[in-house]
Amino acid sequence: MSQRHLARSIVMQSLYQWDFKGKPTSAILAIVAEQMAEFGMGLEKEETYVVETVNGILDRIADVDKKITEHAPNWSIEQMSIVDRNILRIGVYELYFNKDIPAKVAINEAIEIAKSYGGPSSGKFVNGILGAMYKEIEKI
Repeated sequence: MSQRHLARSIVMQSLYQWDFKGKPTSAILAIVAEQMAEFGMGLEKEETYVVETVNGILDRIADVDKKITEHAPNWSIEQMSIVDRNILRIGVYELYFNKDIPAKVAINEAIEIAKSYGGPSSGKFVNGILGAMYKEIEKI
């Protein structure tokens, strides 16, 4: 498993905790530090990516969630499982706001994380939403 894949897992776990605890934005750095301490052994080089990604998502949470809502009209953000919505947040952030990540990498990584942490249909759910976004981006 690549270092970046593990770093994305830490991003997802950090966002999950933040979301589960009622979105205490002031606590996010402590949550990330706790996740890095517990699961990030050997990922010191990826810590900047983790912190920048979490902060980038939270800085743009309204835009990120709007993109998800637009592409999942039958699901409100609140209806989605905490795991699925936070994996989607990572995917959307990487697709639209982090130009250093190729779109196909962002989608594939989100699908793999969904398969590992989500329910039986999470991979398909994430693939469907991010795939629709990718098709839209390609048209532009």
